[in-house]
Amino acid sequence: MNVNIPHKELIKDAVAPASRRGGWRRYAVYLAVLIAVGAALYYVFGTSTQQQQRRGRFFAGDGPVPVLAANAQFSDVPVYLDAVGTARALNTVTVRPQVDGKLMSVKFKEGQDVKKGDVLAQIDPTTFQATLDQAMAKKAQDEALLSNAKNDLVRYEQLAATNAINKQQADTQRSLVAQYTAQVQSDQASIESAQATLGYTTIRAPLDGRTGIRQVDEGNIVHASDSTGIVVITQVKPIAVQFNIPQQDLQRVNDAFAKAPLEVDAQRSDNDAIVDKGKLTVVDNQVDSTTGTVKMKAEFPNASLQLWPGQFVNIRLLVDTLKHVVTIPTGAVQRGPNGTFVYVIKDGAVAMRPIVVQKQDETLTVVKSGLTPPEQVVTTGFARLTEGSKVKVSTGDSTPAPATPRQRGQRQNGATGANGQQQRRQP
Repeated sequence: MNVNIPHKELIKDAVAPASRRGGWRRYAVYLAVLIAVGAALYYVFGTSTQQQQRRGRFFAGDGPVPVLAANAQFSDVPVYLDAVGTARALNTVTVRPQVDGKLMSVKFKEGQDVKKGDVLAQIDPTTFQATLDQAMAKKAQDEALLSNAKNDLVRYEQLAATNAINKQQADTQRSLVAQYTAQVQSDQASIESAQATLGYTTIRAPLDGRTGIRQVDEGNIVHASDSTGIVVITQVKPIAVQFNIPQQDLQRVNDAFAKAPLEVDAQRSDNDAIVDKGKLTVVDNQVDSTTGTVKMKAEFPNASLQLWPGQFVNIRLLVDTLKHVVTIPTGAVQRGPNGTFVYVIKDGAVAMRPIVVQKQDETLTVVKSGLTPPEQVVTTGFARLTEGSKVKVSTGDSTPAPATPRQRGQRQNGATGANGQQQRRQP
């Protein structure tokens, strides 16, 4: 049986499933677009409160700009020259024996503070004592001969006066007395030399100082030619510090040094704390042509032993004091295309004021011109400042506090929860 189906119906039935599938795809696309638009609207309008709070915290809206400020004031400002120096013992002595012999005893402890004249060691004095005794005996012998010669001279002079003997005999006797006199004097010198040599067997401290590590032990034979010695004594109270300054500052130092002794501060290298105060004692008589610097030497009492020989130390040399100058914190100084300036606060607003800086360090700036105390200048909070900006001087923390207090664990209407979404208080 033949059934005739129109050609158009066949085409319609063939494309009908594909059309239905395309409709579902379009519906899914439309749904995804609606969801994205809804999420965007929720993000924009739902988090507006949080964004406004953030803007209010970090940008403070259109209100006065919170800043920190300080007043310009008159001060006396010291002028220092900074350098790095090396501590050196004021005196250093290597204690060596002056005679050869056996080291009988050592009287000091390593690292001990000793005074001038303290006994440090003892060398065997036996042979030197014998030499002294021999010299003294020789002198006694020559003194006896001298005494006899003097008595004979008296008798010869009396006989010669009566022409009982030849005058030549009296002259010869007189010469013999002079000879014995010289011999006795020579014996006395020998005694003094022997006494001095015997004294060298007792080794004494030549100065006040601190002993180092012992170089030789008891029982050893020591010699006057030994280069190491017995111990090294260094004088650390007081102590010296040697440092260099550039030759450009030499004239300023010489001018100030000619008026009065200059104060020198020794500082710690880690926190600039002053460990001791001293005086400048020596300015070297020539400039080092290889470095362009001048050597200087300062002396410190070092009562607390904060300085040690060989130690590196920061030095601050006071060369001048600026009297009654205008000072402000260094943080207030700004730099622009036209030079240095500050923001001066007047009637709740700021104005840019050019200044001339005379001296500046990390914390303090000396203003040569442009400010008059007690004008107030901004020290912190320059990011939003322009000419004429309204400001509010804060005491430190410019972060605004919450509008109203609330109990811990509660949220205000529109506050943001921990998951970043807006929370609403239940009625």
